Amino acid sequence: MTRTFAVIFGVALVAVLAFTYVMTQGRQDGGMFDPCRSAKVAGGAGQIGGPFTLVSETGETVTSEEVLSQPSLIYFGYTFCPDVCPLDVARNAEAVELLEEQGIEVQPVFISVDPKRDTPEVLAEWTDYMHPRMIGLTGSDAQVKAASQAYRTYFKAQPAAEGDEFYLVDHSTFTYLTLPEHGFVEFFRREMSAEDMAATTQCFIENS
Repeated sequence: MTRTFAVIFGVALVAVLAFTYVMTQGRQDGGMFDPCRSAKVAGGAGQIGGPFTLVSETGETVTSEEVLSQPSLIYFGYTFCPDVCPLDVARNAEAVELLEEQGIEVQPVFISVDPKRDTPEVLAEWTDYMHPRMIGLTGSDAQVKAASQAYRTYFKAQPAAEGDEFYLVDHSTFTYLTLPEHGFVEFFRREMSAEDMAATTQCFIENS
C-alpha cells in the first residue's frame, strides 16, 4: 500500500512540475507570440536582453530604454568585417524596407563589438550607407561587453601585431527582435531570408 501511494504521489508530483514548467515557459516566452515563434530559447525569452548604456553614432551616451523605444532589430558586429556583417546587416535593412511597405516601422540597430576602431564617426558613415534610419552604437570595452553579455552574444578579437589595424573579430551572427513593452521576443539566424524575417517580425508586432 505504501509503495503504491509513493508511486501515485511521484506521478502526481511530476505532473505538477511539468504543468508549472509549461505555464512558466508560457509566461516567459509570451503565449501570445506562439504562432509567430520559429525557435525556442532555453530557459525562456526572459534569459536574453536587458539594460545597457552605450555611445551613439552622434557621440551621445544613450540607454537601451532610449534606443529601443520602438520595435527594433539588433545586430552585433563591426564595420571592418569583410563579409558576414555587411551581408547580414543588408538583409536586416531589406527586411525593414519590406515592413515599411506594409506600413510597419521597425528600427535597425547595429552594436559594434570593435569599439577600438568603430568610433561614432566611423559608425555614422557605415550605418548611413546601410540604412538611413539605422542606429549605430559603440562605447567603452566594458559597455560593449555588458551589452553583449545581456544578449548572450560572443565576440573575440584575433591577435594582431602591435599597431596593426587589420585584425578580425570573431562574433556571433544572430539578429534580435525587441518590442518596447516586451523586450526581447525572437532571434533570427543569418540563413533566414529578408522576406521570412519581415513576415515573422510583422507577426510579433501584430500580436503584441
